[in-house]
Amino acid sequence: MSAEIIRLVERMTETWNAGDAAGYAGLFTEDADYITYFGLHLEGRKAIEEVHRKLFETPIKLAESDQAPRIRQLTADVAVLVIGGTSTMDGEPDPSRASVITLTALRTPEGWRFASFQNTRVGRP
Repeated sequence: MSAEIIRLVERMTETWNAGDAAGYAGLFTEDADYITYFGLHLEGRKAIEEVHRKLFETPIKLAESDQAPRIRQLTADVAVLVIGGTSTMDGEPDPSRASVITLTALRTPEGWRFASFQNTRVGRP
């Protein structure tokens, strides 16, 4: 199970960096909730695809995280993940863009998909 969920996380980075909005959105359930780092709430796969199609027109890319995802299996079909990440606009990781992302993964008939996504920028108290 964990290997399948880790592969889902890897596919998230791959589709993002390929600028594949449909592929990226396809990693989410049809009714997923997606909260951006600035608080925009996207409701559903279609909204996720539309917003990311525009975003992927910019040079933004995800940088590889040196932190393994923390996966907590709640049931055989539901897991909560906490992952670290950052993005880059010019090929160099920017520490001011560092985020902590919380996701809920759900086993569906199509395989594991994300049912929720919450991106929070890392800040200082």
